[in-house]
Amino acid sequence: MGSRQQRLIASLALLGPRTRAYLAGLLWPDSTEQQAASSVRVTVFKIRHQLPGLLAENPDPLRLSDDVCVDLDRLRDGADSALAGAEPHPRLMQLLYSAELLPGWYDDWLLFEQERLRQQRLVALEAIARRHLQDDQPDAAIAAAMHAAAIEPLRESAQALVIRSQVRAGNTAEARRTYEDFRRRLAEEMGLEPSTRLERLVMGERLEHARTLTGAPAAGTTPAKHQKED
Repeated sequence: MGSRQQRLIASLALLGPRTRAYLAGLLWPDSTEQQAASSVRVTVFKIRHQLPGLLAENPDPLRLSDDVCVDLDRLRDGADSALAGAEPHPRLMQLLYSAELLPGWYDDWLLFEQERLRQQRLVALEAIARRHLQDDQPDAAIAAAMHAAAIEPLRESAQALVIRSQVRAGNTAEARRTYEDFRRRLAEEMGLEPSTRLERLVMGERLEHARTLTGAPAAGTTPAKHQKED
């Protein structure tokens, strides 16, 4: 299948039903109106011939058939469910970890949709990591947080979740290394320093973990006094 057919199908899958005039301007912006309209007409004809049943029968606006399932819709629904507190299916987790929208495509109209999906994955993974921390599942939290950080390495909230999860898992040296790596990269790429909040988080989580291991009271509390026996 040619790239013209692929792009028209992709635009309908991402944007929903659209008029022929809209698709002509979207996919052939450098052509004259007449040339773009002809390109749409020829492309639609080829799709109907090569993939019968993919497009709905109505001539305008164009849309995918009701029988066509779009994986991206399922991924976005799953990300929304994760934000609402639902436990993602393992298959969905794998998609949240690695799914990219049409990698290698650089069409102007697609860039927004690609960034939108990245942000949806990022926010959902952070929410999942926080929930695993609340449920005292630090290893699962590390996995989700590290994939979030891989999507946007300079995002401090994602790095903070990695650090918290590593400390909670007992890996304080790794947590410190994560902080130092983030600090170096932020300085090299942006000329910035991490917030003092992140530094306090590193120290606070380490101290809290140490108190948990030793049974020491939390900061600001007074050890209970034993009652004198008669």
